[in-house]
Amino acid sequence: MSAPKKRIAVIDFHGTLCERDCAAALRETGAFEPVLVSAELDQFPGPIDGIVVPGGFSFGDYIRPGAMARTAAITKALRREAELGTPIIGICNGFQILCEIRLLPGVLLKNRDGRFICRETHLKVESRRSPFLAHVQNDILRIPIAHKYGQFYASPETLADLEANDQIAFRYCDADGGSNQATNPNGSASHIAGITNRAGNVLGMMPHPERRSMPWSQHQDGRALWESLAQ
Repeated sequence: MSAPKKRIAVIDFHGTLCERDCAAALRETGAFEPVLVSAELDQFPGPIDGIVVPGGFSFGDYIRPGAMARTAAITKALRREAELGTPIIGICNGFQILCEIRLLPGVLLKNRDGRFICRETHLKVESRRSPFLAHVQNDILRIPIAHKYGQFYASPETLADLEANDQIAFRYCDADGGSNQATNPNGSASHIAGITNRAGNVLGMMPHPERRSMPWSQHQDGRALWESLAQ
């Protein structure tokens, strides 16, 4: 008898546009039952095994990306699930939202050159504390970015804490894992592309793994994150 599929909530804020891509990527693994959840709800429907906060332009990115989303009803339930240890991933605008509601430290600023960037990037896996990374075998992944506000910033003290507590999940790098100004597409501090909370169950990342998860993709490096969670 096959194992029951894990129920993964995919939150849909007003302006979110990657929720169905994330649901399709989860479904493609054969291990998950994705459930689209309106941000207007104040609780998740039934027991869940994980949460995805997808990319997009929640509430039109008014004020700043993710700022208005923190007032949505679902964010209280999101905080509760984080405290319970539920695996949570925020992608692009989802990362911005997790920072806005303080589930993750730091802030995402406008890209160094002030422009929207859409391109492939290489990522070095720096930590495997997240359930989305615990079983990822490759040290270097190719996953695209698509954002204008992706420059991760935090105070020197916070950056030191992230390093000390093994909370840096990804760094932008080249194909061999080296990081420098040329491989950092948006000017992020310490070349950071993704971080976790101290407990490790909440992961935020700017690149889009769901866009490299399907059989028809040029490659499927993003699929490794979903398969890791399935184990």
